[in-house]
Amino acid sequence: FVSVSPPVELCPWSPPSPTPRVRCLLFAPTQPNVEERQWIRPDLPSRCTWKLGGSSAESPHSHLARTKTPSILPNVLARIGDTPLIHMNKIPKMFGLKCELLAKCEFFNAGGSVKDRISLRMVEDAERDGLIQPGDTIIEPTSGNTGIGLALASAVKGYRCIIVMPEKMSMEKVDVLRALGAEIVRTPTSARFDSPESHVGVAWQLKNEIPNAHILDQYRNPSNPLAHYDTTAEEILEQCDGKVDMLVAGAGTGGTITGIARKLKERCPNIKIVGVDPEGSVLAEPEELNKTDKTQYEVEGIGYDFIPTVLDRSVVDMWYKSNDEESFAMSRMLIREEGLLCGGSSGTAMAAAVKVAMELKEGQRCVVILPDSIRNYMSKFLSDKWMCDKGFLTPEDLMQSKPWWWNVTLQGLNLSAPLTVLPSVNIKKTINILKEKAFDQAPVVDESGMILGMVTLGNMLSSVLAGKVKASDPVSKVLYKQFKQVRLTDNLGKLSRILETDHFALVVHEQIQCEFILLFTCLPFICHHSFFLVSPTSFSLFVSFFPDSSFFPHLLHLFFAFIATSAFFCTIETDLCKNIPRN
Repeated sequence: FVSVSPPVELCPWSPPSPTPRVRCLLFAPTQPNVEERQWIRPDLPSRCTWKLGGSSAESPHSHLARTKTPSILPNVLARIGDTPLIHMNKIPKMFGLKCELLAKCEFFNAGGSVKDRISLRMVEDAERDGLIQPGDTIIEPTSGNTGIGLALASAVKGYRCIIVMPEKMSMEKVDVLRALGAEIVRTPTSARFDSPESHVGVAWQLKNEIPNAHILDQYRNPSNPLAHYDTTAEEILEQCDGKVDMLVAGAGTGGTITGIARKLKERCPNIKIVGVDPEGSVLAEPEELNKTDKTQYEVEGIGYDFIPTVLDRSVVDMWYKSNDEESFAMSRMLIREEGLLCGGSSGTAMAAAVKVAMELKEGQRCVVILPDSIRNYMSKFLSDKWMCDKGFLTPEDLMQSKPWWWNVTLQGLNLSAPLTVLPSVNIKKTINILKEKAFDQAPVVDESGMILGMVTLGNMLSSVLAGKVKASDPVSKVLYKQFKQVRLTDNLGKLSRILETDHFALVVHEQIQCEFILLFTCLPFICHHSFFLVSPTSFSLFVSFFPDSSFFPHLLHLFFAFIATSAFFCTIETDLCKNIPRN
């Protein structure tokens, strides 16, 4: 990267005219046709002149005084700020804490998150400085919550809003943004922040192409930490009567923890600031804490692969590295035990707090920032299926009282091999076969018996009617390649969980058979797959056929006796094969 000007980020921030250019040389300078792009890095060193103990008169920033909220609000933006501080009752006892544990519930903001504060502040500061006009376009690279805050402000104030966000962010955020009138551009989650394909890179590309477009840039804009310095921190001090011993907050752009920590350290000199950073992020210090093979994580809104300009790590006394499992478990605990409908990063902060606050004594006070609400994650950590799919829960964790058949293995089912289809068979013939056999779906296998995917009657018919495929096309064009598999050693409980949401599951097992018997040759053995198709209907019939649990073990006993006998004769045949000439 070659910085044209300025070499470092200035404070106070104001976009010069024309905007300073930073060129990214995508190829070596010695090569011809060097492609360049105009952007400003989000990780430029900060030159903010704030220092602990400094005079407020020396501050280069303009500060906003808190005002009393009117009884009737002029618009929804006036409902940003003044969020409640709620006493935690059950969780401190569960973890043996002696201190008072308080949650600053930022999901009570109008847009549902702590990012509403910085969104409004960035827009109003830009308006006051004459940088944006009604009708202009606001573009922002974001994990979603800042986008919602900006879309909310844009809807009220009359701006066009384009939000660029990584693919891993929840569809709930996308739906809310669209409802607010924002345009959404998705980028690869795996893209580095400084690559043209990242949410930062794409946002700058759009900014350079769209007239009267502006990036308010939460990563560099001092309005980000100032919003928390002037309001969030002041609210905490007022609510706590100026007595706070510890603050725990997650770090994303770093504006929240920077702004709050600076003000609290000025007013409560002995306070301990704890920053929370997910494993796979690089925000924590010392650098040894960030060493991990993990590069991605499921928690949204915190952590980055670069150090944002607005993050002042000098005000953080301790860093805690969190993981997804403890984050989502704590989020669910906050909902269940305290009734707080909060998001995943709220669980991250609280999971850290219950550990680091163990050092606090009775009479001391720990404040935890809960950034957003459950609204954005209804299809994620709130879903048992999603938690199981990601490995954060097992089906057994969800069962309070398991049915009698729960731990019975699939070997107890009388399964027959399903109808299979070759990928070259055309769609029309496959539809006719499925209708004739009264099947709704069938596995598609190659000539070796390897499963390529599944075809369903409904999908084939709808695809033909919609003109996506022709009836004469091979079924390989309408394959479902995402399907659930279980093994004969898995229990019926696992299968039951799958069939709650999926229409079918393939029961797959590997077996060793004597090839002399199957192929009439004398090769020793090969390992191949056998599979059965299980649907919710067949599973229900199986369970209802054996309502008496006392009879079922006898049936299984006979079944396993048959398996053992078959295995005995298979062993004899295998030994015989060894003596047969290979020719």
